[in-house]
Amino acid sequence: MDSKHSEWQLDLERIWQANAPDWREAARLADVMARTGGEVLLRQAATQALPILRHAAAATADPAIAEAARRRLGIIRDVLHALTTPRFGRRDIPLTTPGPEERHRRLLGLPLGRRLSAPEVHRAWKRAAKSAHPDAGGTAQAFQALSAAREALIKER
Repeated sequence: MDSKHSEWQLDLERIWQANAPDWREAARLADVMARTGGEVLLRQAATQALPILRHAAAATADPAIAEAARRRLGIIRDVLHALTTPRFGRRDIPLTTPGPEERHRRLLGLPLGRRLSAPEVHRAWKRAAKSAHPDAGGTAQAFQALSAAREALIKER
């Protein structure tokens, strides 16, 4: 899959760098990406760019159409760049936001994948409360959030 992305990226850069872009070739490339692209974002960008690229390929295309086609081509270019750029040192960011239970567990420093006992939740709360309590240099909001997390996790049991 990476070789296909790299090949598309090279073709796209060649079209992008040209003084007079070949809009017919750009439309053909976008059509291939829309049909065979593995990532949803790439397929969407190519599908949305396809009509304007075809319109720019027509002999009667005015400069405004060519500029719109160039912008759409730039979007495809950015998506391909994001897909082919190596991400060193980055962890995968979850696409969904964590639910309340997961947020409570992370706040208290508890493991995510197993059932918890009430004493275990209480010990984790005491450990976290030592630094979050207002008398220990924390804030009232942080301490209240910890207490709410403890109550929610104990009630879930």
